[in-house]
Amino acid sequence: MLTFPDGFLWGVSTSAHQFEGRNSHNQWSTWERRGRIRSGDSCRDACGWWHSSARDIDLCRQLGLNALRISVDWGRIAPHEHEWNRDAIHRYRSILREIRQAGMRPFVTLHHFTHPQWFEDRGAFLSSRSVEQFAWFAERIVNELGDLCSDFVTFNEPNVYAAFGYLFGNFPPGHRYRIRDCAQVMVNLHRAHAVAYERIHSLHPNATVGLATHWVEFHPATDSPADRLLAFLYDATFNRSSLQLLRCGSLPFPLGSIAPEAPEVMQKIDFVGLNVYNRLHVRSPWDEASRRTGGLFVPEHVPQGDPGVDLPYGEAYPEVVTSSAKEFAALNVPLYIMENGVPDRTDRIRPWVLTQSIRRTHELIAQGFDVQGYFHWSIVDNFEWCEGWTLRFGLYAIDPRTQERFARGSANLFREIIAQNGLSDEQLSRFSDPPVPSSRELSSMRR
Repeated sequence: MLTFPDGFLWGVSTSAHQFEGRNSHNQWSTWERRGRIRSGDSCRDACGWWHSSARDIDLCRQLGLNALRISVDWGRIAPHEHEWNRDAIHRYRSILREIRQAGMRPFVTLHHFTHPQWFEDRGAFLSSRSVEQFAWFAERIVNELGDLCSDFVTFNEPNVYAAFGYLFGNFPPGHRYRIRDCAQVMVNLHRAHAVAYERIHSLHPNATVGLATHWVEFHPATDSPADRLLAFLYDATFNRSSLQLLRCGSLPFPLGSIAPEAPEVMQKIDFVGLNVYNRLHVRSPWDEASRRTGGLFVPEHVPQGDPGVDLPYGEAYPEVVTSSAKEFAALNVPLYIMENGVPDRTDRIRPWVLTQSIRRTHELIAQGFDVQGYFHWSIVDNFEWCEGWTLRFGLYAIDPRTQERFARGSANLFREIIAQNGLSDEQLSRFSDPPVPSSRELSSMRR
């Protein structure tokens, strides 16, 4: 039996746009109206949280969770630059009260990929005004919600926001290969985090303020210098940007050579949330197909969940829990596994991912790393950004048309783990080996 410390946080993570529905004033709703959702799906009511969050919060309570991460949608709260939606604030207060009444500790994310369209129209985080505008928003949110929440995540995955919006074109504003813009956005996001950090602490001295970063293992396909160099560059620019900014006040090479330094962001952090899912394999592009994917690919016969519309999601790789935590331990602040999961509508691989990721979390604690919680992504299937309803991450399945929920087997597994505050020998034995998809299963998943 692997037992976790008393007070360890067992939670799930969610986000406003993916769960609430009808978020019509943010840049992602505009992106959808422009037909940029790959699957052709529409978010519409998403999981219906704006009108009925209580049913899923009750599912969280039934699982035995003691923590729940949500986000607030800036566009809903400030649909126009000088407007403040009191009804939206009252609704978020109601959701936070529901969470607390269910016995859970709320974590609130201030920017989970979405912001108002007016902010986007003014340049978003490329603008010199963005730092102060976001800090003002953070200050007002803490004034409004700080009596109900003490744990704040300023930004979710600044590396994903910058890379997908300015290098790969998959997220708004949809730019490609704008390396200098990507670097500037990363610096401004962390400057905004640092100013918000100071403002939040001035208003709420007992608050904890962190950010959540995404970490992917990049594995060279061969031992060739070209493959190893490309994997190194992906790791440096994607995985280590937040880490080096917070430690040294600058971006790592090569982005650091084209971006300004930001010493004011150093050590402005109370905790780090690690969003960890997968491994991607790297081959130096040699043809048009591999150039389109930047040389990233997933071998067929590795553990993996369901594919996205165009590409495999990634190799399911629980070891990423260990590697990311060991790197971010250099900041000497508490760590949370803040997102972890796999897209898997049939629950074929999720129990193994859940068990093995939690096992590695326990190993880190046993080795002396300050990991204080594990948050699964997520409680129910949700609208997965440009992939729409294609990728199903929920412990509970959802029918977006009827809003019905159906428990997957992994929900019961997670409930057992939480009740035990650990992993039993039987669970470790039952889910010790990864289920690798057969050729037939891969073919079926593609269809």
